[in-house]
Order: sequence, then structure tokens, then C-alpha cells
Amino acid sequence: MSIVKRNNLFFPALMNDYFAPDWFGGTEKWNASAPKVNIKDNEGEFELELAVPGMKKDDFTVEVDNDVLTISSEIKSENEEKKDNYTRREFSFTSFKRAFTLPETVDGSKIDAKYEDGILKLTLPKKQEALPKPKRLISIG
Repeated sequence: MSIVKRNNLFFPALMNDYFAPDWFGGTEKWNASAPKVNIKDNEGEFELELAVPGMKKDDFTVEVDNDVLTISSEIKSENEEKKDNYTRREFSFTSFKRAFTLPETVDGSKIDAKYEDGILKLTLPKKQEALPKPKRLISIG
């Protein structure tokens, strides 16, 4: 009997596609420094929540261009500490960029964003024609 290494690529790919779909065509899927995103599909809107603690609302840039929603941030800082004959400088640079292709059902002109308690929350309202129609009774003639 010999031990043979099996390379079962189909099943893991199928499971990843099924259990972790890339909603809205978001990019930066494999970037560990990009904030994680929750996407909710409510009846009248989509909600995106990004976990970005320790930032201010002015640190973000949110843009919509050709049905692509882009959320980005770039923070630069420099600290300098002097003691006796020793000088230490530390640079800090933090940035991320996430882009999402908006579905045709989203009204891109009415997107709203709020930052509170480390969560950047975007509300993407659905177009009126994309909302579910109320149930109606049809009379029989």
C-alpha cells in the first residue's frame, strides 16, 4: 500500500463559493489589512457595515463612480522621541481600499454613511421599482 497525496481542488472551491460568496463583487478579498464587511439585504435597502475602530469620520473617503462604490482611508503619522543622545522616530502608515459593484436595484444618488463606535455604516436604498409589490386581490369576472 502506498500513500498518495490527493489534491482535491473542486470540493474546497465549491464550499468557498457556497459559504463565502463575494457579495456585490467586492474586491480586496484576500487583503488581511482591509476591514471586514457585513452586508444586510433589507426590504427597502442594503446596509454595509465596516469594522474600522480607532478612526474618525474625516479619515474616510466614500465615492460612487459608474455603479462602483469605493470606500478608502489613508492615515500617516510620525512620532519622534528624544532622550539624551538617543533619538527615535517611528513612521506609521495605514490605508485600505474596498470597492463594491452596485446592483442595478440600488439608487446610487441616495447613499448615506455614518460612523459611530468604530463601525462605518452605509445605507444603500433600493430603487422604487425594485421594492417588493404589495399583495393584491384579483376579482374573478
